[in-house]
Amino acid sequence: MTKDQAKERIIKLSAELDAHNHRYYVLDEPSISDLEFDTLLEELTNLEKLFPGLLSPASPSQRVGGAITSEFKTVKHKYPMLSLSNSYSEEEVKDFDERIHKTISGKIGYVCELKYDGFAIGLTYVDGKLQSAVTRGDGEKGDDVTANAKTIRSIPLKLTGKGFPKEFEIRGEIYMPRKVFDTINLEKVRAGEAQLANPRNAASGTMKMQDSAEVAKRRLNCFLYNLLGSDLPSESHYENMLEVKKWGFRVNPHMKLCSSVEEIMKYLQHWDTARKKLDYDTDGVVIKLNSLSQQHQLGFTAKSPRWAIAYKFKAEKAVTVLESISYQVGRTGAITPVANLKPVHLAGTTVKRASLHNSDIIEKLDVRVGDTVFVEKGGEIIPKIVGVDLKKRPGGSKPTVYIKKCPECGEALVRREDEANHYCPNELGCPPQIKGKMEHFTHRRAMDIDSLGAETIEQLYNAGLVKDIADIYDLEKGKILLMARFAEKSAQNLMDGIAASKKVPFERVLFALGIRHIGETTAKKMAFYFKDIDAIATANELQLLEVGDIGEIIAKSVVEHFSVRRNIEIIRKLKKAGLQFRLSAEALSAQSDKLKGQTFVVSGVFKNYSRDEIKKKIEMNGGKCTGSVSKKTSYLLAGDEAGPEKIKKAEGSGVKIISEQEIEKMFK
Repeated sequence: MTKDQAKERIIKLSAELDAHNHRYYVLDEPSISDLEFDTLLEELTNLEKLFPGLLSPASPSQRVGGAITSEFKTVKHKYPMLSLSNSYSEEEVKDFDERIHKTISGKIGYVCELKYDGFAIGLTYVDGKLQSAVTRGDGEKGDDVTANAKTIRSIPLKLTGKGFPKEFEIRGEIYMPRKVFDTINLEKVRAGEAQLANPRNAASGTMKMQDSAEVAKRRLNCFLYNLLGSDLPSESHYENMLEVKKWGFRVNPHMKLCSSVEEIMKYLQHWDTARKKLDYDTDGVVIKLNSLSQQHQLGFTAKSPRWAIAYKFKAEKAVTVLESISYQVGRTGAITPVANLKPVHLAGTTVKRASLHNSDIIEKLDVRVGDTVFVEKGGEIIPKIVGVDLKKRPGGSKPTVYIKKCPECGEALVRREDEANHYCPNELGCPPQIKGKMEHFTHRRAMDIDSLGAETIEQLYNAGLVKDIADIYDLEKGKILLMARFAEKSAQNLMDGIAASKKVPFERVLFALGIRHIGETTAKKMAFYFKDIDAIATANELQLLEVGDIGEIIAKSVVEHFSVRRNIEIIRKLKKAGLQFRLSAEALSAQSDKLKGQTFVVSGVFKNYSRDEIKKKIEMNGGKCTGSVSKKTSYLLAGDEAGPEKIKKAEGSGVKIISEQEIEKMFK
């Protein structure tokens, strides 16, 4: 066979195999037997071996795997991969609908989709070919698992049809079908091996395997549910999902367009029972606005979109015995009581422990050691005790007495009036707090020191090499090499990671300090408002309250943190080590005080900005954004489809209403 003849045959075989793959894995309408398919695939593979120059990355032969990945590359998401806000009752779904109607005027439509219990993935296509597959990770960055994703036959390597954008991302959920899960576990039982815990964990663990040939054997599947990019086919999410089916993607057939909250309720009630007949696990329903422009108008919070919500089906329950209660100390000193249970099978996993949250919950449930308790998974993920079978309570049982001293360092616990948890105040001398602060400090979204995980921190702390976060920058390679598990390369990787962290910008350094109640978003706002650490350290509560979204609890926490001499000393040492404790010149150049002292409420859709972008720009110029109009509001910035209630309230309160063009003049 000549090269030209081989090329022609390879093209024909590839097209035929792609069509059979699509019919079998996407349409569920197989047209040939497995033996016939394997015969065609073997012919293709042999031809590609004879003519390696004709092998394409999109060839059907590449689905069998074989690539070995020593380490998954970390990739930054083009579009943040956020989580959804959860709801657990129909009332909460109705509240969501009411919030939408208060903000959005005009016709509103929703799309209801089953929420799959699997592994989130983002697939990027360029010129109709799969370019990359990236995991959720922390929402900002994920792992590149393209080699593994190629083994999933419902994920097209190249698209069919026409009309797809030159470049786009489509997101979905990789899952392990129930039949596959049961078959694998049966094989493991016969081999005397430990069984897989549940299909979700199995799918997640499979996608993180380093040998793609092993991934291929697991026969994972995938549903796609969200299209991202420019030049999309439609302004309707529902229409886009119908369109991507024509390109070869597998879209769940149970997706439904709803025009009212009543239709949503019917969908929820139907699938609460019907889901049990599916060959894949689903733990709820995702409800999202159909209109992309309305989605754009509502925007996002720091963690989730405002235009979508996940309704979780009622959790499964199990009955078991509470054998003991232990107490854990978190990095902020918060004490969490933990119920140690007689092992019980619940929602696909064996549960041995459950959170008791705080002393109020223990008192409310009147839960005692020896009790027979009802356990469920909150959101079908985190086990919790929800009740006690008092009829089975042992005679002579005594009420649980909450501990008064820290189980780790013996310090007397404290509890503030406005908080539910007890705390160990010994933040600078309590081992779990010290190590927890280090773990937080080195986290990917903070200082991003990959080589310094929990196990290494434990090792360094026990060796006496680190006693606080500042000690990390005094580590010496020679001393690290003396510890177990460290060789030349691993020690050098750790030193390189520590050195690289010195370039992390100020807002992330501030978050990394682990000040109680200061999350990533609040740290960013404080950094851009005060511009350097010294201004924050010397600010009083009133000055801190001027920063958007900072309330009395956060302001008090910040003042308390910087009133501790040891915390000031740690910052002095970190400064000396070369960390960034003021905004960079680039960030400062984008800052101004033009809007200082002025408070804005932003409503509607804008031509040149999303709502989040225009809020950020207001804050970058010294202004403050709030959610509702009051007498303290300086301006209502109203775009197209601005909330009529907000406009009415602004007019009634004498608040000036300005347009996008007017705010741009104020920026200049």
